[in-house]
Amino acid sequence: MKLSQASWSFVEKISKGALLTATTKEGKHNTMTVSWGGCGVLWGKEVAFIFVRPQRYTYEFCQDGDTFTLSFFGTERAKTLAFCGTKSGREVDKFKECNLSYSDENGVVFEDAENTLILKKLYAQDLKKECFIDTGSLKWYENNDFHRMYICEVIDLK
Repeated sequence: MKLSQASWSFVEKISKGALLTATTKEGKHNTMTVSWGGCGVLWGKEVAFIFVRPQRYTYEFCQDGDTFTLSFFGTERAKTLAFCGTKSGREVDKFKECNLSYSDENGVVFEDAENTLILKKLYAQDLKKECFIDTGSLKWYENNDFHRMYICEVIDLK
C-alpha cells in the first residue's frame, strides 16, 4: 500500500495548503494549490480526493486528462504555494514565476517536493446544494460555484 508507506500526514499537509496539484492538457502544464481533500480506501483501492471549482483554470486540465499529481511541500515553499493558490495559469506561467523544476515522465513531479502522489481519475461529481445535510457548509458557496470532487486511485508515490 502506497499511502501507508508515506512518512507524512495528508491531513496536516492539506490543512496548511501545502499541496500543489499539477495536470497536463495538450502538452501544456498547469498547477494549483489545493487545500481541500483527503485520502483513504474506496472500491478496494487507495484513493485521494480533491475539490476544484469550475472557474479555475486547473479544472479544464483535470477534466481533460486521466491522471494528475499531488505534490507535498514544506514551509520553505510557502510563498510558492500562496502564489499558485491566488494566480491563474491563464495569465501567468506559475512554473517560471516560482522557479518550479519538474520531470513529466509519470505526470508533473516537482523536483523539490517532499513527496508526490501519481493519481488516476476514477470518479468525478459536482457538489450540489440539495445534497448538503449540514447547510452551514453552504457559506463556502455564496456564488453557487460548487466544487467538482475528483476521486483518484493512488498509482504511485514518489
